[in-house]
Amino acid sequence: MLLWTRLAPSPYESGSGLPAERVEVRWELALDERFRRVARRGKATAHPEFHHTVHVEVDDLAPGRVYYYRFRVGSWVSETGRTRTAPATSQRTSGLTLAAVSCQAYHDGYYTAYQHLAQDDVDVVFHLGDYLYEYAVNSVGGARNHTDRVLPDLFNRETTTLEDYRLRYALYKTDPDLRAAHAAHPFVVTWDDHETENNYAGDTPENSVPPEEFLLRRASAYRAYWENQPLRRPQLPDGPDMQLYRRLQWGRLAQFDILDTRQYRTDQANGDGWKTPTAESEAASQTLPGFTQERWLIDGWRRSRALWNVVPQQVTFSRRNHPTAGNTTRSMDSWDGYPASRERLLKGADAARVENLMVLTGDVHVSYAMDIKRDFDDPDSHTVGTEIVTTSITSGKDGSAQPSNWAGYLARNPHMKHYNGQRGYVTVDLGEDSARADFKTVPYVTTPGAPVTTAASFVTEAGKPGLRQV
Repeated sequence: MLLWTRLAPSPYESGSGLPAERVEVRWELALDERFRRVARRGKATAHPEFHHTVHVEVDDLAPGRVYYYRFRVGSWVSETGRTRTAPATSQRTSGLTLAAVSCQAYHDGYYTAYQHLAQDDVDVVFHLGDYLYEYAVNSVGGARNHTDRVLPDLFNRETTTLEDYRLRYALYKTDPDLRAAHAAHPFVVTWDDHETENNYAGDTPENSVPPEEFLLRRASAYRAYWENQPLRRPQLPDGPDMQLYRRLQWGRLAQFDILDTRQYRTDQANGDGWKTPTAESEAASQTLPGFTQERWLIDGWRRSRALWNVVPQQVTFSRRNHPTAGNTTRSMDSWDGYPASRERLLKGADAARVENLMVLTGDVHVSYAMDIKRDFDDPDSHTVGTEIVTTSITSGKDGSAQPSNWAGYLARNPHMKHYNGQRGYVTVDLGEDSARADFKTVPYVTTPGAPVTTAASFVTEAGKPGLRQV
């Protein structure tokens, strides 16, 4: 497991209130919350070069077990965190409960969904991107409209430098509900665009900035991302490059292929946005995860012995026809803008005989439940798997259960079984016979204290792909 913390007595200052010196940090891992049965302990060094963050990799632990951890520096003791190890890769296990979250713009509201998630009994949380946003945050915290404090002006600018990104993580991680969710559950993270810049593609920025200048910004964003997330040494960036895609196992029940659909993609065709597909967008040369990652994913499917093959990734995988009749546009930033890349993966899944494919998606600030069709032009074609799209934690502010395009989307996309525009998260129970997805929503985020409800639930049976509402 990976244990993470950061030393920050003054988190809203560029130096966090610490001198540019190394600090020794002691850590403990126990079988009980009171640390009466300590399983492991050790020391780590918080380096100023890494903004006094600490990444402790603890190996050779008992599989399938809950642990508690904490850190000490001098007389200071951290909050206690709870985490767990996965079952052994050869072990049969009857179930796994995961949560999927994404898109948590601080300035769009309160992290009430995390408050509820921290109380849920889940084994692991997958964060599917947009952990932070690069946009300026004003003195009252945007839609949060703080009345008890004033944020410093250093947040009221777009993030471009390493210091900017570090401070933005500091702002986000001082939120008590986000901290509670991290302390309650292990997180597996991947990024989307806003951790760096909106809708960037590889070394191509959103705006007309020279690639070499944008790569300096990307290097800063990637460095701060690694510093502030529970990531291991293999993910340590090398300048503007960082291998984030990786594979995890949960016994013989599930294989997780975590994708990176930003760093290696070709530029969006047709100027980005919703556009009518063209020869450029449909060209075989267009790739969303990059050709190397495409091959890595298909090879992983071929070798997989897991019952469920789950792909946590960023942007909508299934076809989304525009909700307005006669409108032929599709999102060029999603897999619809890279149909040749999607087709290669669907062929690869067929060749690998992947029976129980599940794609987890974020990005769009709404929740969807969709059947992945072998041919989206034919509603009766074979269903390859399921796509579960989680809504945002806050991005988009309060939202509504049925946005104005709700009926149009469902009518023009028969493979779309569910659509909701409120904030929240999704939990998925993977079992030996079936998987169940519960879409959890809160009615508002611009003020704190919202209750959580289950907006809809769906089941897909093992060996029989396709979603059924329950």
